[in-house]
Amino acid sequence: MYEKIRQTVLALGARSAAVIKVSEIPFEPGFRKLCESNACGNFGGCYTCPPDVGEIDELIREAKSYRYAVAYQTVWDLEDSYDFEGMMLAGQRHNDLIQAVRESAEVKQAGKILHLGAGGCRVCSVCGKKTGQPCRHPQLALASMEAYGINVSELSRLCGMKYINGENTVTYFGMVLAGRDEGEGGK
Repeated sequence: MYEKIRQTVLALGARSAAVIKVSEIPFEPGFRKLCESNACGNFGGCYTCPPDVGEIDELIREAKSYRYAVAYQTVWDLEDSYDFEGMMLAGQRHNDLIQAVRESAEVKQAGKILHLGAGGCRVCSVCGKKTGQPCRHPQLALASMEAYGINVSELSRLCGMKYINGENTVTYFGMVLAGRDEGEGGK
């Protein structure tokens, strides 16, 4: 099943993808501090970002209730290292890939999954959190790997991927966790 998901992710446009045991994923609760610094501007302003996404220990426990993950990356060219518009377009394309992966037959056949992305959710142009509305698309909403305490730099190394892919590029990561063990912290 996991190899089929990996192949699907690649066919849909990821540059690389790898299967990894969840027990090997580097979880670091301290990564929540990065979210709390609000460098991306989403802290407290998005339902899938901290603090609204949940307590870090609970999120890590949820992620560890799965047996395997397919980690993947997309790499996009930029005009230069200051190409903010290109970075945002690449982020949206990465999110489009995530939604295509989510809709794939292989992922649907995997049963209960947890799909994590890069940075904020990006499903809605303005999160309902900012307008005082409930989440408009809870079935599509996406939390980040960092919100779950995953050290993406170390994960990329463990999966044989480059975290930085050269000058004038931007790299985004995503992950599908599957093979849930309901006896180990599942909700």
